[in-house]
Amino acid sequence: MSGRVVVVGAGLAGAKTVEALRGGGFDGPLTLFGTETDRPYERPPLSKGYLQGTEERDAAFVHPADWYASHDVDLRTGSTVASLDLTANDVLDAGGTRTGWDHLVLATGSEPRRLDVPGADLDGVVYLRTLGDSDRLRAALVPGLRVVVVGGGWIGLEVAAAARAAGCEVSVLVRDPMPLLGVLGPELATMFADLHRGNGVDLRTRTEVGEVVAAENGTRVGAVALADGTLVDADLVVVGIGAAPRVHLARAAGLTVEDGVVVDAHLRSSHPQVLAVGDIARAAHPLLGTHVRVEHWANALNQPATAAATVLGRDEPYDRLPYFFTDQYDLGMEYVGWVGPHGYDEVVVRGDLAGRELVAFWRREGRVVAGMNVNVWDVVDDVQALIRSGAVVDRERLADPDVPLGELV
Repeated sequence: MSGRVVVVGAGLAGAKTVEALRGGGFDGPLTLFGTETDRPYERPPLSKGYLQGTEERDAAFVHPADWYASHDVDLRTGSTVASLDLTANDVLDAGGTRTGWDHLVLATGSEPRRLDVPGADLDGVVYLRTLGDSDRLRAALVPGLRVVVVGGGWIGLEVAAAARAAGCEVSVLVRDPMPLLGVLGPELATMFADLHRGNGVDLRTRTEVGEVVAAENGTRVGAVALADGTLVDADLVVVGIGAAPRVHLARAAGLTVEDGVVVDAHLRSSHPQVLAVGDIARAAHPLLGTHVRVEHWANALNQPATAAATVLGRDEPYDRLPYFFTDQYDLGMEYVGWVGPHGYDEVVVRGDLAGRELVAFWRREGRVVAGMNVNVWDVVDDVQALIRSGAVVDRERLADPDVPLGELV
């Protein structure tokens, strides 16, 4: 293929896109724009290993520093794209420079949802999205620090675990009856609630934040006021209430946007030369039969190969099942599959739920639609095969650890 490819967004998805293009034989001009000044890095370590102190900072970077130059990638860090022109086929950066393209790949990721209450702009109210955010949070977590985490999703719970490991006093405030309820359902969400309470976290459910209250000096956080008037003392407030896809460039350019940039199974948007990958891509999924947008590391890692194949004219649709993982205290977990809006009929547990060593299966009409292994390893491929098969599985055999998963397909 001849012509120039421009990739907007220098996170994992953008970095893997340029890698896949070069690996796939593309030898034309290749430009990667990144708003941050750091070269591309992965985000899981920011709330997991790096924040917990078990991984070095450099482990987060996708490529060595000299990789981009040695692969003739024009990496423009600290450069924000201000607009896209789908008629002239160029992008305009904040410095006023226009860069033309023959194919454009959007990998702009997502951004944290902001806490919209009085006092949310006080010093000590922080978010975790960038490597710099993780640097500052890691330095701040010292023994005795009173940390309040607002939100009971993956980021919030991982931060809570890291803070407890650092000796902080931790409170987690959750709107729902338990954390992760919308993701896992009550059957497995209870396990995470028990995990955190068992590790000394003051987990408060069915709570609503009314205000962030200043300390006596008037500029820094001193407490979080709940809607019922209860005060939770805080030296630091970490907000983890979800993320929103960064789609303003796509929307302003006239691309179809609906909970992300709408793309086909080859990751092409409503403009055939413009693709989207990672957090912003709401992609048609051949196996699931609907459009799916997934804000997890595996999509950012794996979708770029499909985007590169599409740019290079190859027919390689993206059909991987959604996948994510977490590490909290002594619990390691992997989840694969997609329950979706149709929900599930039941959860079947194979193993020891109380001991947190199990594989759980979400079933609908007798078929497994998602699975999660907790402190049990090397089963993801078998679980994926089971989901992909669409087979009706006997419940008793599914729950029996003595029946190999590979024999259920």
